[in-house]
Amino acid sequence: MTKTFYGYRRSQGLPGTRNLVAVIPSVFCANTVARRIAEQVAGAVAFCHPVGCSQVGLDLELTTRGLKGLGRHPNFYGVVVVGLGCERFRPGELKASIAETGKPVEMLVIQEEGDTLRAIEKGIQHAGRLVAEASRQTREAFPLSEFCLGLKCGGTDATSGLAANPALGWVTDQVVASGGRAIFTEVTELIGAEQLLSARGKTPDVAGKILTTIGNMEKRLSAATASREVRHRSALISPGNEDGGVTTVAEKALGGIYKAGTGPISGVVGYGETPAGPGLYLLDCVGHDGEAVTGLVASGCQAVVFTTGRGTPTGFPGVPVIKITGNGATYERMKFNLDFNAGPIMEGASIAEVGAGLLGKVLDIASGEPSRAEILGHDELFCITRI
Repeated sequence: MTKTFYGYRRSQGLPGTRNLVAVIPSVFCANTVARRIAEQVAGAVAFCHPVGCSQVGLDLELTTRGLKGLGRHPNFYGVVVVGLGCERFRPGELKASIAETGKPVEMLVIQEEGDTLRAIEKGIQHAGRLVAEASRQTREAFPLSEFCLGLKCGGTDATSGLAANPALGWVTDQVVASGGRAIFTEVTELIGAEQLLSARGKTPDVAGKILTTIGNMEKRLSAATASREVRHRSALISPGNEDGGVTTVAEKALGGIYKAGTGPISGVVGYGETPAGPGLYLLDCVGHDGEAVTGLVASGCQAVVFTTGRGTPTGFPGVPVIKITGNGATYERMKFNLDFNAGPIMEGASIAEVGAGLLGKVLDIASGEPSRAEILGHDELFCITRI
């Protein structure tokens, strides 16, 4: 198999698998303006969110990291930053961070424009010009070493750990062996597998960071569920997981880590941080589907492969989310929401055989074939994390 994909060259960093313009509000007060701009410009995508003000400390820092990482993402040719003017996360800080990548970025501030109608009009002009510039780019062939793959699972059942995640793990090994990057996360769902993961640390320092990252998450969960009043709402396993045959966090962890392949783990990255170089990385982020996928995108993943035994239609704006299942019945039931069936592994097919088919699908979608979530306009997975 030819291990190349066709993407859009950027002035710095990895190529884009899509060529869009992002309209990013620095604060929730600017959401409607951002949304109206994107609605009027084909090729523009708005990223509305509920944060950017009335936050302090680490909570505000995570917001800034997430939005900066999103704006710097290679799938976006350019960015229009929309601010209100009195928010804590200043739009100028967001613009400056994005400009460091060399990509074009424009900014407008509603209070300076005079009213929202004037701001929308100016934003449409900015976004329209950037889309026109982006349209002059054409796709080029890139080796797998220029790819950063995001790894995610949700709606887990027993086939996830037996088929879908092992097939994805095979793909992960191919990407990393080719000099590319892969990132896995969902630290809340790694509890019980920390010793196995730390043993894969490339260095003793990395091994220690893996243990610390998972240990800190377990402490946070213990503190959050200590009160007797909320213990009835403290289960980490969803009813759907239980119905699918996964009954404990440890079971979920032991099946989930298969998607990270078999190779050494090169490091641990914080929320909104990008890997320092090629290899497999653990992203310090919770397991909530939206927060985890947003974290993977903020760390530069050009596509995310999402395994699901129970089935989920969700996607992310501007970044393809590729859905695979190891459950043949789920694939038949949700065929128009799912991109790939790893179920043949359950019937005796080899992991390598199915994995090769999955890698081909990933490269096709990275090269422009729309994922099912993109076809149907699903964008539910954009969700900035909170402390």
